[in-house]
Amino acid sequence: MLAAVTGIPFLLVCIQSTAYGLQADEGSTKLTLFSAVVLGLVEGLTEYLPVSSTGHLLITNKLLGLGGTEASDSALETYAIAIQIGAIAAVLVLYQARIRQMLDGLLGRSEDGRKVLLAVLGAFIPTAIIGLVLRGPVRDNLFGVPPIAGAWIVGGIAILVLTRSGVMKQTGTELINISLQQAVLIGLAQSLALWPGTSRSLITIIAALVVGMSLAAAVEFSFLLGLITLSAATALSILDGGDELIDQFGYLNPAVGMIVAFISALASIKWMVSWLQEKNLDVFGYYRIAIGIAAFLLLGFTNVL
Repeated sequence: MLAAVTGIPFLLVCIQSTAYGLQADEGSTKLTLFSAVVLGLVEGLTEYLPVSSTGHLLITNKLLGLGGTEASDSALETYAIAIQIGAIAAVLVLYQARIRQMLDGLLGRSEDGRKVLLAVLGAFIPTAIIGLVLRGPVRDNLFGVPPIAGAWIVGGIAILVLTRSGVMKQTGTELINISLQQAVLIGLAQSLALWPGTSRSLITIIAALVVGMSLAAAVEFSFLLGLITLSAATALSILDGGDELIDQFGYLNPAVGMIVAFISALASIKWMVSWLQEKNLDVFGYYRIAIGIAAFLLLGFTNVL
């Protein structure tokens, strides 16, 4: 699975001319079916892995030659968030038992469900506040290849250092025993993922481990927190730019992208959970460093990025 993710950006360099050939008559500003599938695949594979889906999508857009006008760039930004609906649906399917438990907690039928629900909400609120305040400055200053590549490398080094320090351990507090204080600290840490390339999944998993949760609990909590965080971000983005998205790209290609994101996210989540049952996060650290260096090299030696 990770090998597939690793190969996507470099494969796109090889097929970039093909992508241009498949563009509509209006030029590279249009989202073709080919591009919709590729972006959906990238979103689904990377959303819940600690490698940054935002960073991958931004660079994939450049490799595919998409955008170029203010309207198309804005529509692409909305599309990159809208296809998260597919990734959100994957968590709803795979963690439906836990989500039912949380709903039972809301209705007063499950104490464990109530605790998990309060923890997720407690982590989401600080992220939402910080995100709304910093949304504009982040978009204006950090959505570029150098900041993304730098964040990839820094995050990769952090994974390797923390693994060797003993922080990335399998044992710790289980999810149903998470405290509201732990949840709020994780939520505050999640705001660091506003920097493209950092990875919301990486930050929340590391933060959960630092506050004492087990690796399995940290991963599941990251998924559940992502469910509400991504849902809120998607709803906000569609309200802001949904009409422009449809005007630019229509209905079919964005819908295809969401479906591809759903299928690939299912596979990605299952693979990650299985991988971490016996192994650690090191593979993601090495991957991040490699792709960050590759992005800097592409930036330095070509005009692709």
